[in-house]
Amino acid sequence: MNLRHPLILASNSPRRQQLLREAGFNFEVYTEQVDESYPAALEKTGVGEYLARKKSAFYCKKLSNAIIVTADTTVVLDNQLLEKPADEKEAFEMLTRLSGRSHDVITGVCIAAPDGTDAFSVSTRVTFKGLTNGEIDYYISNYKPFDKAGAYGIQEWIGMIGITGIEGSYFNVVGLPIQEVYQRLLKYRL
Repeated sequence: MNLRHPLILASNSPRRQQLLREAGFNFEVYTEQVDESYPAALEKTGVGEYLARKKSAFYCKKLSNAIIVTADTTVVLDNQLLEKPADEKEAFEMLTRLSGRSHDVITGVCIAAPDGTDAFSVSTRVTFKGLTNGEIDYYISNYKPFDKAGAYGIQEWIGMIGITGIEGSYFNVVGLPIQEVYQRLLKYRL
């Protein structure tokens, strides 16, 4: 789908790139290191949208006359963020905490265009079965989930064997609520 302005996805995520491509959009990918700090007092459910806006502001200074999509996905359990694990030990601890419980996956998205900015969040409730230590170890050893909030990818083995329920958008958990992004980008069609 062609838009009135060039479409840019400002994300390293291969999952976001795949979703946007499969939704029919032509776009370019831009990536730079952006500071992902946020105020400690910020409500945990608002961190993803805050970071998406922060990334958008960074890219808007460098790119003009484009539609820029930025996003950040967070995993929230007991009002605590489970960010990307630093190592195997931290990944194991996160997955153990998620085991047998429900949590929220919240993706904040910011769409910045020459005529304004549109930011929003989409939340999905995900439930895991009780995972065994062996299942957690197998997943970490074989899938290296160190680039994923909450230490898991729903589209990977752990999602296939471990997720017993999902309320909301599956694609949001993958990393981009593509249904909502698609609808909001339609207003920029040629």
